[in-house]
Order: sequence, then structure tokens, then C-alpha cells
Amino acid sequence: MWVAGELVHLEDLVLHDAQMDVRAPSHELVIAHRIVRARRRISRNDPGWAVSRSGIMALAGIAQEPAGEQEQLDRGEEGADVEHDDIDVLSPELAEIDEVLARTEWLVDGDASGAQKSREPEVSIGELLIRDPEWDETERVAAWLELVKTVEVLPATLAAAVLWDAWEHLEPIQRQHWLGQILISDFMRSRGKVRSHLLAYSVGLREIPRERRRARDRTTRLVAYLDALSASAGAGLKDVDRLTLARRQLQRKAAGKRSTSSLPIAIDLLLSRPIVSAHMIAKAARISPRGALNLVRELSVREMTGRGRYRAWGIL
Repeated sequence: MWVAGELVHLEDLVLHDAQMDVRAPSHELVIAHRIVRARRRISRNDPGWAVSRSGIMALAGIAQEPAGEQEQLDRGEEGADVEHDDIDVLSPELAEIDEVLARTEWLVDGDASGAQKSREPEVSIGELLIRDPEWDETERVAAWLELVKTVEVLPATLAAAVLWDAWEHLEPIQRQHWLGQILISDFMRSRGKVRSHLLAYSVGLREIPRERRRARDRTTRLVAYLDALSASAGAGLKDVDRLTLARRQLQRKAAGKRSTSSLPIAIDLLLSRPIVSAHMIAKAARISPRGALNLVRELSVREMTGRGRYRAWGIL
């Protein structure tokens, strides 16, 4: 979001994700939470799922058109029989389920008298202000997916740079342009370049001047994107080194403690979460909130929120 010119405080994002907001969430905070949820959804699926038509449409929340033409059902009065041409090839149980689904769809689409509603697509004035009705997202996504097949012969990093450049210029999704960064990360994971996690590609983009990222020459843009990949990987290695050093420093404070001490549990929790609260430490270590505060004071970690009502700590 920094690349797009928007900033969100990490502690606000964590509190919003935990449904413990201290104020009404801003527009930028809502977008940041959507990005986090999209990354989690992609991580739960197989590598390469996001770089597919169904994956992109699911992440963007766009309804897909049916692959084939559905047969027209005779929707008469309520309780009318629903005919299925292929009922002979289905088991009786599946045929019954299809009939129930068809009648449910008829009840949803039809009015109280049983007549089907014929609604024309309505476009409000406010919708025209934020959406271009001539923006064919389906066609643009299809063009980008064709490019995904074309770049399979290229090295993974170069193919990712080409796909990112194409996403920037095609703009397949009208209002979710941030989705391209996550798709590139999943593409890298599907090619076996980054297997452990989704690469934070935008972290490297922050290090690249805008003049290079938006250059007219395509070669200059591709080189800039490759440099951004290198910067992202370097930032990840620095984070690993920083967390390793933090673990060593915290473990020194736990050295010599009794075997039943809760300090190791608090250390592991601090290293695995962006910020932690006293309640989280108390729940993980099975101690009282007062005891959790004593552990935090003993570890001397930094307080992140700066608030008195809700306090949280982290090592970021």
C-alpha cells in the first residue's frame, strides 16, 4: 500500500483483524485487511491456484459465467415438476438434490405469485463515479492469463517481471489493482522459486524510484522489477537475521531460570506474532494477566500501541 501512496499502522491492522478496533476503521485499513485475507487464502491453497481464472475471480469477488448454457427449466406455479434430461445418468440421490436446488433458485428468483422476475441490470449514479461500465474485467483477465501460459518458457524471475509489467498496463481488475502483487508472489511459489512463503514483492518496489517503475521503455521497467525482486529477497534475509538476533537476546534473559518458567513461551509468542497483548501471553502460558505483565517487564520489549486502554508489545 506504500507503493500506492497509502499508509496503515501495523497495530491498527492487527487490532482490526482481531475485531478489537478502538475507532472506526478507515478506508485504507479496510483495504489492508482485504490484502491480508487474500494472502491467507492464497497460502491455504495449492501453489498456482491464484494464477488461474477461478482463483483471480474468487479473490476479486467477481461472479463467473457458467461454462455451458444451462437448460431452461419450466417454472410454472409453485410445486410444479422440474424436468431433468440427464436424470437417467444420475443416481436418485443426486437427482433429488438437483431438484431441490432448482426449486430453491426458482423461489429466490421468482415473486410471491410464482412469476419470474425480469430485472434489468441497474447502474446507479454513484456506481458510474467509481466504476467504468465499459471496463471488461473478464476479457482483461483472460488476456493476462494467456500471457501466463506464454511466459512459462522464461526463467521464473523474468517471467514474474513480465507478468507484473503486464498487470500494471492491462489493469485487469478495476478496483483491486493491489491483487497483482499477490498473484506475482503465488506465481513465484508455483515455479518453485519461493516455496516457504508468499514473497512480499511490494517491499522491494519501495526501494525502486518511481521514474524507473513508470519508465516508458519496457526494458527499463523490467530491470527495475528484477531489482525489486532482489530487494524483496534481501529484505527477507534481513528480517530473518533480525529475528534470529532478537531470539538470542531474549533467550539470554531466560537463561538460568527454573524449568517451569513461562519466559520461553512468551519469547516464542513474541517472535511468531507482529504484536502481542497481555491476554495473549496469559492464554499461551496459562498464567494470570498480572503474571503476563511481569513477563513483559522482564523481557523489556517495546510497547507498540502507545495507548493506556489497550497495550501491546512487539519486537518489530
